[in-house]
Amino acid sequence: MAVFCLVLFAALLLNVNYVQFIEADELNAKPGNRRVIDEEFSRERGAIIVEGKRIAESVPIDSKWQFQRKYNEPKLFASVTGYFSYIYGRAGIEQTYNSVLSGSDNRLFVNRIVDLVTNNQPQGGSIELTLNHAAQQAAYDGLRDLGSKTRGSVVALNPQTGEILAMVNQPTYDPNELASHDLTAVTEAWQNLTADPTQPMLNRATLLTLPPGSTFKPVTAAAGIEDLGLDADSKVRGGATLSFPGISYKLTNQGGGNCGGNPISLERAMAVSCNVSFGWIAGEVGQEKLFDQAEKFGFGARPMSDLPSNASRVNSDPAAQLEPPQLAQTGIGQFEVAATPLQMAMVAATVANDGVLMKPHLVRTVRAPNLSVLEQHEPEEVERAMSVADARELNDLMVSVVTNGTGRPAAIPGVKVGGKTGTAESSPDRPPYAWYIGFAPAIDPQVAVAVLVESAANTSDIAGGRLGGPIARSVMEAVLR
Repeated sequence: MAVFCLVLFAALLLNVNYVQFIEADELNAKPGNRRVIDEEFSRERGAIIVEGKRIAESVPIDSKWQFQRKYNEPKLFASVTGYFSYIYGRAGIEQTYNSVLSGSDNRLFVNRIVDLVTNNQPQGGSIELTLNHAAQQAAYDGLRDLGSKTRGSVVALNPQTGEILAMVNQPTYDPNELASHDLTAVTEAWQNLTADPTQPMLNRATLLTLPPGSTFKPVTAAAGIEDLGLDADSKVRGGATLSFPGISYKLTNQGGGNCGGNPISLERAMAVSCNVSFGWIAGEVGQEKLFDQAEKFGFGARPMSDLPSNASRVNSDPAAQLEPPQLAQTGIGQFEVAATPLQMAMVAATVANDGVLMKPHLVRTVRAPNLSVLEQHEPEEVERAMSVADARELNDLMVSVVTNGTGRPAAIPGVKVGGKTGTAESSPDRPPYAWYIGFAPAIDPQVAVAVLVESAANTSDIAGGRLGGPIARSVMEAVLR
């Protein structure tokens, strides 16, 4: 009997240690664990900070929960902060860095011991973001000014560091409505938001993949420059159509133009966004090398860890052998090519940064409640997508788009700007998508940007240069100021 009791006691000790140490994180993370939720809601949660100002903070209130989560300029920053809700949990930075913000991170163990000994309520650490407030505001205003029916997204990066300078979606929402202590009102707000067909809580910048259209042409041009030795003066196929032996389909240019003749220079092809030229280049390069080039720009991999993000793709099945017309369509950013706005900003940033792709990141510094640094994010090189010489060749081609081509609306007086417009086809029952990607200055770049406009009040004339160019210009000017 003594031995049996000893075995039971040992089993009890083992189970207690298993539950309290091994399973602790999993049990604490369960959505239905109200003890943990009540404890978090009664704690001073850490702040989320942009340029020294708190865009999310916990303020003391007279309630059974002692603190209320408050979002300052909520609609401007909802895409990145996410929400902190008693009923619906967390999203965005509130979720990704919850352990630090709530004070439960293992790196804050000493702080928790001190709080226990001094009988103080635990506090959360703070998260400082890389966002540029002026650029964020410019992106927000630009999308809003297109009208209430507009759906779209803007992402801006520092090409040399990968820091995210702006990330805005339209429509947006107010996370204060989900953080309220009036749980009936929270439920109603959640139902309204999730039932809204425009998906205001969707972070289009990192999760929505759509055909990038002609903004993919710099990737195709990169493959041509790297593999075929093309330069600005190289002659490429032009004309009104591109035919394929034994196939009745013909690739045409938008508007039915002939791009200025046949053949034309690569610089001319980029400036006027000639479909025939880039469909032809894709065929000359071949599927394998085109796909490899896209992967070097970040396609096929999740781009960041600070927020949930989806990988962009060149094809739904990279191993499938494309027919010549399908490969040509891929070369102009159609067929099965699908990219997020973040990915297309990465393409522009890589060209601007002499061919080096930097890992995008949104968090600059993670601090403990006593302001000591727990984590300092450093620039991280992902891949060399192009040689320096080839990247500068492509850089010049994209500058010509703004100087002499479809990207003129993004021009900034006194600054050499590179860019590429795009108008991507979608389903027959909806208008095309308007895209713009660009960077400035062309030498020593400080900002790269991608603008996506899914729809607008005036859908009869949707074009990347007309809709996206002015927004990109405003965001780049905000950074350069």
